[in-house]
Amino acid sequence: MRSAIETFVTLLVIIDPIGNVPTFLGITRGKSVSARKRLAGQAVLVASGVLGVFALFGQEIIGYLGITLPALQVSGGLLLLLVALQLLTGKDHEVSLTEGVSVALVPLATPLIAGPGAIAATLVFAGKVHSVAGGGLFALAMLLVLAILYVVLRYSVYLVKVLREGGIALLTRVFALLLAAIAVELAAQGVKGFGF
Repeated sequence: MRSAIETFVTLLVIIDPIGNVPTFLGITRGKSVSARKRLAGQAVLVASGVLGVFALFGQEIIGYLGITLPALQVSGGLLLLLVALQLLTGKDHEVSLTEGVSVALVPLATPLIAGPGAIAATLVFAGKVHSVAGGGLFALAMLLVLAILYVVLRYSVYLVKVLREGGIALLTRVFALLLAAIAVELAAQGVKGFGF
């Protein structure tokens, strides 16, 4: 039970549903309320799948590919930095990194939600599961965090009515600056992990 609570609190802090709201609104700027709700659902669903795969097979995947956690941190940090720079320069309508790919997949689901921090935490806590009951509690903790995230993102669209587009643009720029700082810190931790 203690491990499940630790998993819940850690993932809630790393995924940071409230902190993702301005980025979500900035990335989905110009889209209708229904489209934003749909993107919120898709992003959380895809992130759930990514974290679920890493919870079940993460050690085998990174071991087979020869990927280290520091490498995940550096690459995730660079990708987040790219997103932050696009938001800061007002190119939030171009945040989709590949033509035709939904922003629900990149950058919302990964790396914003299921980023290196969340993946690393999932790998660590999944490694502590040694029983079926423990696995059930671990899964429940993860699902609870993702459910909270979905509710926060889904209803964040109503902030647009209160803050208007100008307020959302301002919040997006402020939080993009913070996102850039988080991205640099994440990449720096990864570099330290390589022993430089």
